[in-house]
Amino acid sequence: MQSAIRFNEQKNSGPPDYDDYRLSPAEALFCLLQGVGILALFSYVFYRSAFVFVLMIPALLPFLAYRRRSYIKKRKEELTMQFREMMHAVIAGLQAGYSIENAFVQAYGDMRLLYGENALISKELLLINRELRNNRNLEDVLTELAERAHIPDIRDFAEVFRIAKRSGGDLPGILKNTADLISEKIEVRREVTTQISAKKMEQTIMDLVPFGIILYIDATTPGFFGSLYHNAMGVALMSALMAVYLAAYLMAEKILDIAY
Repeated sequence: MQSAIRFNEQKNSGPPDYDDYRLSPAEALFCLLQGVGILALFSYVFYRSAFVFVLMIPALLPFLAYRRRSYIKKRKEELTMQFREMMHAVIAGLQAGYSIENAFVQAYGDMRLLYGENALISKELLLINRELRNNRNLEDVLTELAERAHIPDIRDFAEVFRIAKRSGGDLPGILKNTADLISEKIEVRREVTTQISAKKMEQTIMDLVPFGIILYIDATTPGFFGSLYHNAMGVALMSALMAVYLAAYLMAEKILDIAY
């Protein structure tokens, strides 16, 4: 399976920082159209005013920032799951008698077969192997990856690897225990995400229910909500209701969020 997200979203051509993501033109257009649709819905349901729609346009900026964060989270989730498989591939190489450097070379071939050469982990392994050919220390390269990824699981693996490499202990055994612990944590997080997926679907439905009710009543009984629009009292009431709706939405998003 190839990565659906491009490897390098930064302006420069260096290794990516996974907390820095620049939307592609197609992604930016999609998010922009999505934001415009939401603003149109809000301006119609709460105000029935094209003028309010124009006033709401600056809200597209925080919406695009919100969507950008969702892409960052998705990319980190993808890298985390692929990194788990990479750890086991490296450990399998060590147990087969490869040196640690050759184990990473072997892991690159395995990840390329498993995920494709455009996968995040495949390209990270390509960078790692390139740095090793330039006589860089592997522990330094892994530490740099952890600093760019901003993912605790990768940081933990890099720290354990650095300590184990310097101590000269049972490197394969230490890394296997570490990989098993990290894998268990990733699996628990994946199971939690699966279990709350139904709740997220319920949240999405509940987010749309108020708009569905209003639009249905408005279509079947024209003028029913007429007194709520184009007057000071109605505008104040609808503004308060919109604020309550947005607060409830953000609270639900926070409750159901699984951080990476």
